[in-house]
Amino acid sequence: MTSRIPVKLVAMAVTIGIGVAMSGSAHAATRGAEPDTLQRGASHPRLLASGLGASTGSTVGPDGGVYVVDGAAGVVRRVDPDTGRTSTVVTDLPQQVGPYGGPVDIAFVGRTAYVLVTLVSPDVGGVSIDGIYRIDAPGRATPIADVGAWSIAHPPATDFFVQSGVLYAMQPFPGGFLVTDGHHNRLLRVALDGAISQVVALGNVVPTGLAVRGSAVYIGEAGPVPHRPQDGAIVALQHRSSTTTKVASGAPLLVDVEFGPGPALYALSQGRFTPGHDEGSPADPHTGGLFRAHPDGTMRELVIGLDRPTSLEFVGNQAYVVTLTGQLWTMDIRGWR
Repeated sequence: MTSRIPVKLVAMAVTIGIGVAMSGSAHAATRGAEPDTLQRGASHPRLLASGLGASTGSTVGPDGGVYVVDGAAGVVRRVDPDTGRTSTVVTDLPQQVGPYGGPVDIAFVGRTAYVLVTLVSPDVGGVSIDGIYRIDAPGRATPIADVGAWSIAHPPATDFFVQSGVLYAMQPFPGGFLVTDGHHNRLLRVALDGAISQVVALGNVVPTGLAVRGSAVYIGEAGPVPHRPQDGAIVALQHRSSTTTKVASGAPLLVDVEFGPGPALYALSQGRFTPGHDEGSPADPHTGGLFRAHPDGTMRELVIGLDRPTSLEFVGNQAYVVTLTGQLWTMDIRGWR
């Protein structure tokens, strides 16, 4: 087992998840198809929508809808957070070239949607641009930044296998977006005019989801193989700093991080990985979890039994979790302490 994550592993993390070490809640592996909460009085997770395809990234739109990308179909779907009604709102995005890639995340600037696309460029056998696309109409997406070409021209100092990198998540930031590259292990800044720069180079930590509060950026880290729970962490990057500070750790294969109502910071764990499975295989079904970071640097697991979750959002007191299986689960967090 090498210390650096193989390209197959990182690439497949975008859509099918990556294997993780045993979490503290081993009992989750024995649960059925229904996730559950660990706290009395907390809302039981409820299935809101299904049939969303190879779902990875998501966001809450300016209209309050939950928008979910499907890399296999090259589309974006909107889910009504109250009724679960689903509609396809963006089409004709570059589809994944192999079993992973294509559209992997979505964000809004004002009322304009932008989609992050990866692993569709010529260096991996595709014909499209790896980067950020502006959605001008349901069937018209305009690339505004060729992040793949920039990455090829500006390779990381550490070892890598995919020249164009493996883009994972995007987060609006003044003047544009922040973007994580889980393969090149760095955080990039992409301006609305297409200018690209490196914010910080990281070690072999596999940066994943992003959250911003004030001038601080919070980055999820999945950690290298074998993805031990202590390597699943949230780190903070302060404005103009070149180093990160650990906020909390203990969520195995952390794939997303979000602020909920108030000051609470939440993390999403992909789940447990059975030794012997191929690198790049999904986590074991129904072993994912939703965690909350505590001031002492630990993480408390609040929900168990999630089936290979990929993305987390909050609308008021409701948490929404997207899964690899194309489902959207919701739960009321007001009962959580």
